[in-house]
Amino acid sequence: MNSFQRYLRVYLPVILASMLIAGIFIGKALNSRPNQSMFIHPQPNKLNSIINFISNEYVDSVNTNELVEKTIPMLIGHLDPHSVYIPAKDHERVNEPLIGNFEGIGVQFKIQYDTIAIVKTIMNGPSNKVGIKDGDRIIKINDTLVAGVKIKESEVMNKLRGKKGTKVNVSILRRGNPELIEFTIIRDKIPLFSIDVSFMVNDSVGFIKISKFSQTTYKEFIEAIEKLKTQGLTKHIIDLRGNSGGYLDAASKIADEYLQGGVMIVYTEGNARPKNSVIATNKGLCENDDIVILIDEWSASASEILAGAIQDNDRGLIIGRRSFGKGLVQEQTLFRDGSSLRLTTARYYTPTGRSIQKSYDNGIEEYQNDIGIRYYHGEFEEKDSIQFNDSLKYKTPNGKVVYGGGGIMPDIFIPFDTIGTSNYLTQVSRKGLLYHFAFEYADKYRYELSELEDWKAIYDFLKERNALSDFIIYASKKGVKKNMNEINTSKEILETRLYALISRNILDNDGFYPILLKIDKTFLKAYDEIR
Repeated sequence: MNSFQRYLRVYLPVILASMLIAGIFIGKALNSRPNQSMFIHPQPNKLNSIINFISNEYVDSVNTNELVEKTIPMLIGHLDPHSVYIPAKDHERVNEPLIGNFEGIGVQFKIQYDTIAIVKTIMNGPSNKVGIKDGDRIIKINDTLVAGVKIKESEVMNKLRGKKGTKVNVSILRRGNPELIEFTIIRDKIPLFSIDVSFMVNDSVGFIKISKFSQTTYKEFIEAIEKLKTQGLTKHIIDLRGNSGGYLDAASKIADEYLQGGVMIVYTEGNARPKNSVIATNKGLCENDDIVILIDEWSASASEILAGAIQDNDRGLIIGRRSFGKGLVQEQTLFRDGSSLRLTTARYYTPTGRSIQKSYDNGIEEYQNDIGIRYYHGEFEEKDSIQFNDSLKYKTPNGKVVYGGGGIMPDIFIPFDTIGTSNYLTQVSRKGLLYHFAFEYADKYRYELSELEDWKAIYDFLKERNALSDFIIYASKKGVKKNMNEINTSKEILETRLYALISRNILDNDGFYPILLKIDKTFLKAYDEIR
């Protein structure tokens, strides 16, 4: 199994779960009851007629509400890959990433050696305010022992989350303290940030990583831009890789900050929806700044709106690999029982008139497998392997040729990076050893690392102490034998990922991305182009 197949195995379920909720095909047809005379129901709605008929005539008692709940996904599943029914029990969880917050105590945690370990407390969150610290262990929740009982992460989430204003008591074990420390935490709204990080790469180039487009994304973006402009920002690298989309409005507002007033950003149109154009205003904060956008095969929907608006208006460079190809617009309808329906009502089109929605004519299963099919056809290695339909050819105002029919093709293609891979790297990655060691190392040296000024100082600290050699010993104890030939092949990747993960445990994403980007070929190409 090669590196990209492993990449797909790990990330495909996660990313598709947030982006594609597919329907289920009906497996068999309904048959008329045998030996019964035919008659016509008076209701004009056949579905209601069938439900009533089953309810009144079926051989056993039937819970019609339950039957309807099971039938709706089958019905929706025959429309398109992105229309979806959300049951009431799942509604809050599914909408949290788009709303931009949830209610809880404000901690990131992991279960280490059957104990709940606090990775990070959210700054100014409920736990942070009462004095809980990174590295603390939760031993009891509301007087119930949760350490050494094989508790699952889902159970921890259920115990710690709750309505704003409610209380939860936790007993904390802290390094250097022989006794448990008791805390009462008042739950509150916890922000889910959609901008992972924003920082200056040099005196003029800034980097902004947007992970999704939620209700809060535009506000977060403006705050990031204003912060970086005080540090000299005039050139922007916007990273949309892995961003599966979200609200169209958030993406179009960000595009507006870069485009001159009066130009097209995007338009939508559907059978029951007349053409609706979004036009740039005259108030952009970044109209005179340079911009490069990074995309990959997981950049979808709102990410493609932003990239398409920049590309079709000849406003900046798009670098990476062809994007996912989701050009359908969903509108959400709420029902009285708390459930909802996200129904595709229109297609969106980039300024040149491109629909970048890839085909789903061959069924949802093939649609979902499209990324793997692209890989096996060699698309991630060679740009020339991509087949374009000349009937879907468009031109930008400056005469650049762009194509519709399946994603945004970047201006500069960067192949999937396989240099430095080895069996050793595969094993330690598959077992999650880099992640686990990084937490343990950061936990062991938390005081020393926390005293350091920034990620650069942390990187130098780790390099000086050769933390990679400690990891190799750790991995050997966990069943991955030391192989210096393979380690040397992957040394740069191993060292960079390890140091980035350790730094994240101290400085969160501000410590993670600046280190990780040192070996990121897509970012490095963007930096060469824009600086």
